[in-house]
Amino acid sequence: MRIVLSLVAGLFATTAATADTPQFLVVGLDGKTFFTAEGDRNGPNGRDAVALVDIFDEANPRLAHTLPLDNSVYGPPTNLQITPDGRLGLVASSVMMKKEGEAWYAEADDRLHVIDLAATPPRLVETIKVGRQPSGLSIDSGGSFALVANREGRSVSVLSIRGHEVRVTDTVDVGDEAAAVTIAPDGRRAFVAKNKAAKVGVLRVDGTRVSYDPALDMPVGPGTYGLDVTPDGTVLLAGNTGPAPSDGHADTVSVIRAAAARPIVADHVGIGDTPEALAIAPDGRHAAVAVVRGAAAPHSGPGYTATGVVALLTIDRDGGVRRTGEAAAGAVTQGIAFSPSGRFVYVGNYVDRTLGVYRLDGDTLVETGVRLDLPGQPASLRGRAAR
Repeated sequence: MRIVLSLVAGLFATTAATADTPQFLVVGLDGKTFFTAEGDRNGPNGRDAVALVDIFDEANPRLAHTLPLDNSVYGPPTNLQITPDGRLGLVASSVMMKKEGEAWYAEADDRLHVIDLAATPPRLVETIKVGRQPSGLSIDSGGSFALVANREGRSVSVLSIRGHEVRVTDTVDVGDEAAAVTIAPDGRRAFVAKNKAAKVGVLRVDGTRVSYDPALDMPVGPGTYGLDVTPDGTVLLAGNTGPAPSDGHADTVSVIRAAAARPIVADHVGIGDTPEALAIAPDGRHAAVAVVRGAAAPHSGPGYTATGVVALLTIDRDGGVRRTGEAAAGAVTQGIAFSPSGRFVYVGNYVDRTLGVYRLDGDTLVETGVRLDLPGQPASLRGRAAR
Protein backbone atom coordinates (compact mmCIF):
# COMPACT_ATOMS: atom_id res chain seq x y z
CA MET A 1 0.00 0.00 0.00
CA ARG A 2 2.89 2.39 0.83
CA ILE A 3 4.41 1.70 -2.61
CA VAL A 4 1.08 2.39 -4.34
CA LEU A 5 0.55 5.60 -2.36
CA SER A 6 4.10 6.75 -3.14
CA LEU A 7 3.61 6.13 -6.85
CA VAL A 8 0.28 7.98 -6.81
CA ALA A 9 1.84 10.89 -4.90
CA GLY A 10 4.74 11.06 -7.35
CA LEU A 11 2.39 10.98 -10.32
CA PHE A 12 0.23 13.72 -8.75
CA ALA A 13 3.28 15.90 -8.10
CA THR A 14 4.49 15.53 -11.70
CA THR A 15 1.01 16.22 -13.09
CA ALA A 16 0.56 19.22 -10.83
CA ALA A 17 3.94 20.65 -11.79
CA THR A 18 3.11 20.28 -15.46
CA ALA A 19 -0.40 21.70 -14.99
CA ASP A 20 1.00 24.75 -13.15
CA THR A 21 3.36 25.53 -16.04
CA PRO A 22 1.82 27.56 -18.89
CA GLN A 23 1.56 25.94 -22.30
CA PHE A 24 3.78 28.22 -24.34
CA LEU A 25 5.10 28.42 -27.85
CA VAL A 26 8.44 30.21 -27.98
CA VAL A 27 8.79 32.44 -31.06
CA GLY A 28 11.99 34.14 -32.21
CA LEU A 29 11.32 37.62 -33.64
CA ASP A 30 14.01 38.95 -35.98
CA GLY A 31 14.24 42.75 -36.22
CA LYS A 32 17.29 43.13 -38.43
CA THR A 33 16.65 41.17 -41.67
CA PHE A 34 13.87 42.13 -44.08
CA PHE A 35 12.41 40.64 -47.27
CA THR A 36 11.39 43.46 -49.61
CA ALA A 37 10.27 43.80 -53.21
CA GLU A 38 13.90 44.39 -54.20
CA GLY A 39 15.20 41.40 -52.22
CA ASP A 40 16.45 40.80 -48.69
CA ARG A 41 18.37 43.44 -46.76
CA ASN A 42 19.90 43.70 -43.30
CA GLY A 43 19.80 46.45 -40.72
CA PRO A 44 21.26 47.27 -37.30
CA ASN A 45 21.12 45.05 -34.21
CA GLY A 46 19.04 45.63 -31.13
CA ARG A 47 15.52 45.07 -32.44
CA ASP A 48 15.13 41.30 -31.93
CA ALA A 49 12.85 39.71 -29.34
CA VAL A 50 11.48 36.39 -28.14
CA ALA A 51 7.70 36.12 -27.86
CA LEU A 52 5.91 33.65 -25.60
CA VAL A 53 2.53 32.62 -27.00
CA ASP A 54 -0.01 31.00 -24.66
CA ILE A 55 -1.71 28.00 -26.33
CA PHE A 56 -3.87 26.81 -23.42
CA ASP A 57 -6.75 27.40 -25.84
CA GLU A 58 -5.14 25.66 -28.79
CA ALA A 59 -7.49 27.14 -31.38
CA ASN A 60 -6.98 30.71 -30.17
CA PRO A 61 -3.37 31.43 -29.17
CA ARG A 62 -2.60 34.72 -27.44
CA LEU A 63 0.55 36.73 -26.90
CA ALA A 64 1.58 36.37 -23.26
CA HIS A 65 5.00 38.02 -22.93
CA THR A 66 7.93 39.40 -24.93
CA LEU A 67 11.62 39.48 -24.00
CA PRO A 68 14.15 41.66 -25.89
CA LEU A 69 16.73 38.99 -26.84
CA ASP A 70 18.97 38.65 -29.89
CA ASN A 71 18.12 35.86 -32.35
CA SER A 72 18.03 35.58 -36.13
CA VAL A 73 16.28 34.30 -39.25
CA TYR A 74 19.78 33.30 -40.46
CA GLY A 75 19.64 30.29 -38.17
CA PRO A 76 17.10 27.58 -39.09
CA PRO A 77 13.63 28.01 -37.57
CA THR A 78 14.47 25.33 -34.98
CA ASN A 79 17.04 27.39 -33.06
CA LEU A 80 14.92 27.28 -29.89
CA GLN A 81 12.90 24.86 -27.79
CA ILE A 82 11.21 24.33 -24.43
CA THR A 83 12.08 21.55 -21.98
CA PRO A 84 9.48 18.74 -21.66
CA ASP A 85 8.28 20.06 -18.29
CA GLY A 86 7.66 23.49 -19.81
CA ARG A 87 9.85 25.31 -17.29
CA LEU A 88 12.90 26.30 -19.33
CA GLY A 89 13.38 27.75 -22.81
CA LEU A 90 16.59 27.76 -24.85
CA VAL A 91 17.08 30.26 -27.68
CA ALA A 92 20.21 30.44 -29.86
CA SER A 93 21.49 33.70 -31.34
CA SER A 94 22.95 32.64 -34.69
CA VAL A 95 24.29 35.89 -36.15
CA MET A 96 24.66 39.58 -35.43
CA MET A 97 25.03 42.35 -37.98
CA LYS A 98 28.19 44.31 -38.73
CA LYS A 99 28.20 47.50 -40.77
CA GLU A 100 30.65 47.82 -43.66
CA GLY A 101 30.26 51.05 -45.57
CA GLU A 102 26.54 51.62 -46.00
CA ALA A 103 25.55 47.94 -45.80
CA TRP A 104 25.02 45.52 -42.91
CA TYR A 105 26.46 42.00 -43.10
CA ALA A 106 25.86 38.95 -40.93
CA GLU A 107 28.67 37.56 -38.80
CA ALA A 108 28.49 34.47 -36.60
CA ASP A 109 27.37 34.81 -33.01
CA ASP A 110 28.00 32.17 -30.30
CA ARG A 111 25.36 32.77 -27.63
CA LEU A 112 22.47 30.79 -26.16
CA HIS A 113 19.77 32.39 -23.99
CA VAL A 114 18.30 30.46 -21.05
CA ILE A 115 14.76 31.56 -20.10
CA ASP A 116 12.81 30.71 -16.94
CA LEU A 117 9.29 30.13 -18.29
CA ALA A 118 7.80 29.29 -14.87
CA ALA A 119 8.64 32.74 -13.47
CA THR A 120 5.96 35.46 -13.41
CA PRO A 121 6.68 37.09 -15.75
CA PRO A 122 9.13 34.80 -17.61
CA ARG A 123 12.71 36.05 -17.31
CA LEU A 124 16.18 35.60 -18.77
CA VAL A 125 18.28 33.43 -16.43
CA GLU A 126 21.59 33.81 -18.26
CA THR A 127 23.25 33.81 -21.67
CA ILE A 128 26.03 31.28 -22.25
CA LYS A 129 28.62 30.70 -24.99
CA VAL A 130 28.26 27.71 -27.32
CA GLY A 131 29.70 27.11 -30.84
CA ARG A 132 30.04 29.48 -33.78
CA GLN A 133 26.68 30.32 -35.40
CA PRO A 134 24.47 28.13 -33.20
CA SER A 135 21.40 27.16 -35.19
CA GLY A 136 19.00 24.22 -34.78
CA LEU A 137 18.80 22.69 -31.30
CA SER A 138 17.07 19.74 -29.66
CA ILE A 139 16.26 18.77 -26.06
CA ASP A 140 15.99 15.13 -24.97
CA SER A 141 12.77 13.60 -23.62
CA GLY A 142 14.09 13.65 -20.06
CA GLY A 143 15.00 17.32 -20.23
CA SER A 144 18.51 16.68 -18.92
CA PHE A 145 20.59 17.47 -21.99
CA ALA A 146 20.44 19.28 -25.30
CA LEU A 147 22.34 19.41 -28.57
CA VAL A 148 23.05 22.56 -30.61
CA ALA A 149 24.13 22.47 -34.28
CA ASN A 150 26.81 25.09 -34.99
CA ARG A 151 26.95 26.12 -38.64
CA GLU A 152 30.23 28.04 -38.80
CA GLY A 153 31.66 25.88 -36.02
CA ARG A 154 30.97 22.70 -38.07
CA SER A 155 30.14 21.02 -34.80
CA VAL A 156 27.46 20.05 -32.30
CA SER A 157 27.57 21.42 -28.76
CA VAL A 158 26.49 19.06 -25.97
CA LEU A 159 24.68 20.75 -23.07
CA SER A 160 23.74 19.50 -19.62
CA ILE A 161 20.52 20.83 -18.06
CA ARG A 162 20.14 20.82 -14.26
CA GLY A 163 17.28 23.01 -13.13
CA HIS A 164 18.11 26.49 -14.44
CA GLU A 165 21.78 25.66 -14.97
CA VAL A 166 22.74 24.93 -18.58
CA ARG A 167 26.39 24.16 -19.34
CA VAL A 168 28.43 23.03 -22.34
CA THR A 169 29.98 19.64 -21.56
CA ASP A 170 31.45 18.74 -24.95
CA THR A 171 31.78 19.81 -28.58
CA VAL A 172 31.59 17.17 -31.34
CA ASP A 173 33.22 17.88 -34.71
CA VAL A 174 30.96 16.75 -37.57
CA GLY A 175 33.22 17.89 -40.43
CA ASP A 176 30.68 20.09 -42.24
CA GLU A 177 28.40 23.02 -41.57
CA ALA A 178 25.68 21.77 -39.19
CA ALA A 179 22.30 23.50 -39.42
CA ALA A 180 19.87 21.41 -37.36
CA VAL A 181 19.79 18.46 -34.99
CA THR A 182 17.13 16.20 -33.49
CA ILE A 183 17.43 13.63 -30.70
CA ALA A 184 15.74 10.25 -31.16
CA PRO A 185 13.01 9.44 -28.59
CA ASP A 186 15.06 6.74 -26.86
CA GLY A 187 17.94 9.20 -26.37
CA ARG A 188 20.53 6.82 -27.80
CA ARG A 189 20.90 8.47 -31.19
CA ALA A 190 20.64 11.91 -32.76
CA PHE A 191 20.65 13.18 -36.31
CA VAL A 192 22.37 16.28 -37.64
CA ALA A 193 21.53 18.21 -40.83
CA LYS A 194 24.71 18.97 -42.78
CA ASN A 195 23.04 21.56 -44.98
CA LYS A 196 25.79 22.49 -47.44
CA ALA A 197 27.06 18.91 -47.76
CA ALA A 198 23.49 17.72 -48.57
CA LYS A 199 23.76 14.99 -45.94
CA VAL A 200 22.23 13.92 -42.64
CA GLY A 201 24.74 12.59 -40.12
CA VAL A 202 24.20 10.17 -37.24
CA LEU A 203 25.34 10.82 -33.66
CA ARG A 204 25.64 8.10 -31.04
CA VAL A 205 24.52 9.14 -27.56
CA ASP A 206 25.79 7.12 -24.60
CA GLY A 207 24.73 8.82 -21.40
CA THR A 208 26.52 12.17 -21.52
CA ARG A 209 28.94 11.10 -24.26
CA VAL A 210 28.18 11.92 -27.90
CA SER A 211 30.18 10.65 -30.87
CA TYR A 212 29.93 11.00 -34.64
CA ASP A 213 30.64 8.36 -37.31
CA PRO A 214 31.00 9.86 -40.83
CA ALA A 215 30.52 6.39 -42.34
CA LEU A 216 26.81 6.65 -41.45
CA ASP A 217 26.21 9.92 -43.36
CA MET A 218 23.15 9.77 -45.62
CA PRO A 219 22.67 11.70 -48.91
CA VAL A 220 19.53 13.82 -48.86
CA GLY A 221 19.45 17.16 -50.68
CA PRO A 222 21.14 20.57 -50.46
CA GLY A 223 19.92 23.12 -47.96
CA THR A 224 18.68 20.72 -45.28
CA TYR A 225 17.23 22.69 -42.37
CA GLY A 226 14.03 20.94 -41.30
CA LEU A 227 14.63 17.74 -39.31
CA ASP A 228 12.28 15.72 -37.09
CA VAL A 229 11.75 12.11 -36.01
CA THR A 230 8.55 10.19 -35.21
CA PRO A 231 7.75 9.43 -31.54
CA ASP A 232 8.52 5.73 -32.07
CA GLY A 233 11.90 6.61 -33.58
CA THR A 234 11.33 4.76 -36.86
CA VAL A 235 10.98 7.58 -39.41
CA LEU A 236 13.13 10.68 -39.79
CA LEU A 237 12.07 13.49 -42.13
CA ALA A 238 14.54 15.99 -43.62
CA GLY A 239 13.40 19.08 -45.51
CA ASN A 240 15.72 20.07 -48.36
CA THR A 241 15.40 23.68 -49.54
CA GLY A 242 17.61 23.17 -52.61
CA PRO A 243 20.79 24.94 -53.75
CA ALA A 244 19.03 28.33 -53.63
CA PRO A 245 15.87 29.26 -51.69
CA SER A 246 12.84 30.68 -53.49
CA ASP A 247 14.35 29.94 -56.91
CA GLY A 248 11.10 28.55 -58.33
CA HIS A 249 12.34 24.96 -58.48
CA ALA A 250 10.59 22.14 -56.65
CA ASP A 251 12.33 20.65 -53.62
CA THR A 252 11.86 17.54 -51.48
CA VAL A 253 11.42 16.02 -48.06
CA SER A 254 13.63 12.96 -47.55
CA VAL A 255 12.17 9.94 -45.73
CA ILE A 256 14.74 8.06 -43.65
CA ARG A 257 14.47 4.67 -41.94
CA ALA A 258 15.91 5.90 -38.66
CA ALA A 259 15.81 2.86 -36.37
CA ALA A 260 18.01 0.55 -38.45
CA ALA A 261 21.57 -0.17 -37.39
CA ARG A 262 22.57 1.72 -40.52
CA PRO A 263 19.84 4.30 -41.28
CA ILE A 264 18.98 4.70 -44.97
CA VAL A 265 17.11 7.18 -47.17
CA ALA A 266 14.03 5.27 -48.30
CA ASP A 267 12.20 7.92 -50.33
CA HIS A 268 11.94 11.55 -51.40
CA VAL A 269 8.57 13.31 -51.38
CA GLY A 270 8.00 16.30 -53.68
CA ILE A 271 7.02 19.30 -51.58
CA GLY A 272 7.40 22.47 -53.68
CA ASP A 273 9.87 25.33 -53.54
CA THR A 274 11.77 25.75 -50.23
CA PRO A 275 10.44 23.58 -47.37
CA GLU A 276 11.84 25.84 -44.66
CA ALA A 277 10.71 23.90 -41.59
CA LEU A 278 8.79 20.76 -40.67
CA ALA A 279 7.28 19.19 -37.57
CA ILE A 280 5.87 15.74 -36.81
CA ALA A 281 2.60 15.38 -34.85
CA PRO A 282 2.65 13.97 -31.29
CA ASP A 283 1.03 10.72 -32.49
CA GLY A 284 3.49 10.33 -35.38
CA ARG A 285 0.76 10.04 -38.02
CA HIS A 286 1.27 13.38 -39.76
CA ALA A 287 3.92 15.98 -40.50
CA ALA A 288 3.40 19.63 -41.39
CA VAL A 289 5.80 21.51 -43.65
CA ALA A 290 6.19 25.29 -44.00
CA VAL A 291 6.81 25.84 -47.72
CA VAL A 292 8.09 29.34 -48.57
CA ARG A 293 7.71 28.93 -52.35
CA GLY A 294 8.98 32.13 -54.03
CA ALA A 295 7.88 34.55 -51.32
CA ALA A 296 11.48 35.29 -50.26
CA ALA A 297 12.58 36.17 -53.81
CA PRO A 298 12.77 39.66 -55.35
CA HIS A 299 9.37 40.46 -56.84
CA SER A 300 10.88 40.89 -60.29
CA GLY A 301 12.39 37.39 -60.24
CA PRO A 302 10.94 34.44 -62.19
CA GLY A 303 10.41 32.36 -59.05
CA TYR A 304 8.49 34.99 -57.07
CA THR A 305 5.16 34.14 -55.44
CA ALA A 306 3.34 36.38 -52.99
CA THR A 307 2.67 33.72 -50.36
CA GLY A 308 3.67 30.28 -49.15
CA VAL A 309 1.71 27.20 -48.13
CA VAL A 310 1.50 24.67 -45.32
CA ALA A 311 1.73 21.13 -46.66
CA LEU A 312 0.45 18.09 -44.76
CA LEU A 313 2.19 14.71 -45.00
CA THR A 314 0.55 11.49 -43.83
CA ILE A 315 2.88 8.90 -42.31
CA ASP A 316 1.54 5.38 -42.84
CA ARG A 317 2.05 2.61 -40.30
CA ASP A 318 4.54 0.89 -42.63
CA GLY A 319 6.68 4.06 -42.71
CA GLY A 320 5.50 5.28 -46.09
CA VAL A 321 4.95 9.03 -46.42
CA ARG A 322 2.35 10.71 -48.68
CA ARG A 323 1.41 14.32 -49.29
CA THR A 324 -2.31 14.53 -48.50
CA GLY A 325 -3.15 18.17 -47.82
CA GLU A 326 -2.25 21.80 -48.34
CA ALA A 327 -3.49 25.17 -47.08
CA ALA A 328 -2.62 28.76 -47.91
CA ALA A 329 -0.14 30.58 -45.68
CA GLY A 330 1.39 34.06 -45.49
CA ALA A 331 4.58 35.53 -46.91
CA VAL A 332 7.90 33.79 -46.06
CA THR A 333 6.70 30.96 -43.83
CA GLN A 334 9.29 30.03 -41.23
CA GLY A 335 8.79 28.03 -38.03
CA ILE A 336 6.05 25.42 -37.66
CA ALA A 337 4.72 23.45 -34.68
CA PHE A 338 1.87 21.17 -33.63
CA SER A 339 -0.31 21.89 -30.61
CA PRO A 340 0.11 19.54 -27.62
CA SER A 341 -3.01 17.58 -28.63
CA GLY A 342 -1.87 17.35 -32.26
CA ARG A 343 -5.18 18.81 -33.47
CA PHE A 344 -3.75 22.17 -34.54
CA VAL A 345 -0.73 23.43 -36.49
CA TYR A 346 0.89 26.84 -36.04
CA VAL A 347 3.05 28.53 -38.68
CA GLY A 348 5.00 31.79 -38.51
CA ASN A 349 4.48 34.20 -41.42
CA TYR A 350 7.64 36.31 -41.36
CA VAL A 351 6.76 39.24 -43.61
CA ASP A 352 3.14 39.39 -42.39
CA ARG A 353 4.22 39.27 -38.72
CA THR A 354 1.49 36.77 -37.89
CA LEU A 355 1.03 33.29 -36.46
CA GLY A 356 -1.38 31.24 -38.59
CA VAL A 357 -3.57 28.54 -37.03
CA TYR A 358 -4.66 25.37 -38.90
CA ARG A 359 -6.83 22.41 -37.87
CA LEU A 360 -6.26 18.77 -38.79
CA ASP A 361 -9.31 17.09 -40.28
CA GLY A 362 -8.38 13.49 -41.00
CA ASP A 363 -5.63 13.60 -43.60
CA THR A 364 -6.38 17.19 -44.60
CA LEU A 365 -5.43 20.58 -43.24
CA VAL A 366 -7.97 23.38 -42.75
CA GLU A 367 -7.10 27.05 -42.30
CA THR A 368 -9.11 28.27 -39.29
CA GLY A 369 -8.91 31.94 -40.22
CA VAL A 370 -7.13 32.78 -36.95
CA ARG A 371 -3.95 34.77 -37.45
CA LEU A 372 -2.37 36.18 -34.32
CA ASP A 373 -0.57 39.50 -34.81
CA LEU A 374 2.98 39.41 -33.47
CA PRO A 375 5.19 42.33 -32.38
CA GLY A 376 7.90 41.37 -34.88
CA GLN A 377 8.89 39.02 -37.68
CA PRO A 378 8.58 35.33 -36.61
CA ALA A 379 11.86 33.69 -37.63
CA SER A 380 11.55 30.54 -35.52
CA LEU A 381 8.87 28.66 -33.63
CA ARG A 382 8.67 25.66 -31.31
CA GLY A 383 6.87 24.28 -28.30
CA ARG A 384 7.83 21.76 -25.63
CA ALA A 385 10.18 18.91 -26.41
CA ALA A 386 8.33 15.58 -26.40
CA ARG A 387 8.46 13.45 -23.26
